[in-house]
Formats: sequence, structure tokens, C-alpha cells
Amino acid sequence: MNINKYIAQAGVTSRRGADELIKLGKVQINGKLAKPIDKVTNTDQVFVNGKRVMPEAEKIYLLFNKPVGVITTTDQNSPNNIIDAINYPKRVFPVGRLDVNTSGLILLTNDGDFAQRVEKGKTVEKEYKVEVDKTIDDDFLRNLEHGIKLDGYLTLPAKTKKIGDRSFTLIIREGRNRQVRRMCEYFGFNVTSLKRIRISNLLLNDIKSGQYKKLDRNVIDQIFKM
Repeated sequence: MNINKYIAQAGVTSRRGADELIKLGKVQINGKLAKPIDKVTNTDQVFVNGKRVMPEAEKIYLLFNKPVGVITTTDQNSPNNIIDAINYPKRVFPVGRLDVNTSGLILLTNDGDFAQRVEKGKTVEKEYKVEVDKTIDDDFLRNLEHGIKLDGYLTLPAKTKKIGDRSFTLIIREGRNRQVRRMCEYFGFNVTSLKRIRISNLLLNDIKSGQYKKLDRNVIDQIFKM
């Protein structure tokens, strides 16, 4: 199989993340630096950041309520990293990211193919509870729904629902860097609190901050069907 798929099945990162590790020279196959076109079998020895990795037999899916201040990185040398925060006994990595000042639902897994499909899927809804620094009106919400140009590309149409004078929910189907905050800033509003409460059919519900819930495979299969 391709080296990026092997690394993804080993639970290190998604295929896209594996490609980045290969480009950075952090992957070796049988003692030699890996190339993106390399293929491997289970008889090959693959090392990532100096540690040997092998495909995981058990696929793990975790729904974690990330607290504000936790950084979405697998680098355990970094303070407040998400791997130390969740403290799961087996190797997992986050699906996508939430910025350090955003709380709420994030998935962690060792299934690189699943992570790739969620990260790239334009039909996977992500719902946020947003609080801003000024009173909102219908024009502001309509503008958010129509989208703006970020990094040279228009954002996909969104959905909003007002829940207070300065608070609302926002549903998007992509995850560009600081997207919700930047969309609000474009119209002159600063986000004071941001929490992701849903991904597809997965709800945060009563999972407390800093805690996680293990998901069954049939729940994951429902996401793919949706």
C-alpha cells in the first residue's frame, strides 16, 4: 500500500497529514527517507519521528469536549496539547482542529481514512454556538449565510439561528483556519465565545469539558451514509 495510507492506518495522522510528514523528512522506510510514491508492506519497518509505527487492528473513535486553552496538536512536547488533555491509553490523533480559544466537540481517532473523509467532506455539517461583542440583527445573520471571500475563495452557504441579543448558532460545511471568527470580523463583530456543539449527527450534549465518549463503529457508519 502507499506509504501515506500505511501511516494513516497506523493511527499517526490522516493521509494528508502523512504527506506533510514525508515532505518534512520525518518518515523512514527500512532506514531510508521515505518518498511520497513509496509503497510498503507489513514486512517493512516504517518510522515516524524516530518511532516505529504499524497499522492498528482496532479502530478507535472518540468524541472529546475540548476546553479553551487546549492546543490541537499531537506534539506532546507542546504545553497544553490535546493528546495529554484527553489522556487516552492508545495512539489517537485529532480530526481537523479547533483553535486554542475555541471549545467543544472534536473527534480523535486512529483511523486515517475516516479522518480524511471528514476533513475533506463538503457535506459534513459543523455547528457552533457563537457569542459576539455587539448586538446582532437579521442583516448580519443573512450576510453570514451568504458567505464571504476567505483566502481567495468564497465560503460555502451557511445556516444561522438567533438565540440571544449577542448570540446565535452557525452551521458550516467546511473548516478553514479561524473561519467562524474571520466571518464575523468581516462584518465588524468580534467573537467573545465560540463552542462547537455538533459534527454531522454527533452532538456534544452532556459531555463535560475535558471529558470524552467512545463511539461505536455503527455511529461512524451513519456519518458516512449521511
